[in-house]
Amino acid sequence: MHIPCTERPSPNFNERPAGRAVDILLLHYTGMESGEAAASRLCDAAAKVSAHYLVDEDGAVTRMVPEHLRAWHAGVGNWAGETDINGCSIGIEIVNGGHDFGCPPYPEAQMKAVEALSLEILSRHPIQARRVLAHSDIAPARKADPGEWFDWARLARAGVGVWVEPEPVGEGPVLREGDRGDTVAELQYLLADYGYGLEVLGRYDEATKAVVTAFQRHFRPQKVDGVADVSTVTTLRRLLEAVKSLA
Repeated sequence: MHIPCTERPSPNFNERPAGRAVDILLLHYTGMESGEAAASRLCDAAAKVSAHYLVDEDGAVTRMVPEHLRAWHAGVGNWAGETDINGCSIGIEIVNGGHDFGCPPYPEAQMKAVEALSLEILSRHPIQARRVLAHSDIAPARKADPGEWFDWARLARAGVGVWVEPEPVGEGPVLREGDRGDTVAELQYLLADYGYGLEVLGRYDEATKAVVTAFQRHFRPQKVDGVADVSTVTTLRRLLEAVKSLA
């Protein structure tokens, strides 16, 4: 299947680094009042932002930057040691008001289009399942999109990304900001092992809270609070086992 696209070229792009393959698919929400407002901004030379694709609420797909070029969608970020995320990624902006506009649901037509478009992109580029990411994954201190209500499980069932069933939220010990010690260091190691840009320092600082929050948004969305409870840590370990089985 080839998903139809409308062309609306953005002036905001440059060349990818020589020899650098595309190996990340990055999903965003627009976080604006309307799809047209988002499209206008993504095509505004003064804004200096863009994406390869924009998916509207009715499922209409607009191509703004060709895949072989470097769109400006990620900003400052880190994944598995890679800091030029724009240089190695394809960015999909999904029209959704986001946290600032009431966390509206993603309509079925839109999710169907995101699924189909993502599968097409994966057919063209060597992107591992664990490198299908949220904007919040690569920039946890700055970004929260596409949000904890985005249906990552659906995409994974279709063959886009990784999903494991989250451990139910329950009672038990937690790690939170201000804690220190070997258990904090182990948590940081596990998060960094998955790909999050986090130093193993043995103290639960603001950066650790931000990364735990990002992890919860993507993989344990039932409770997003930046506190590493038993559910969060168990889900993280389960995820790491799942991706090792894919390797």
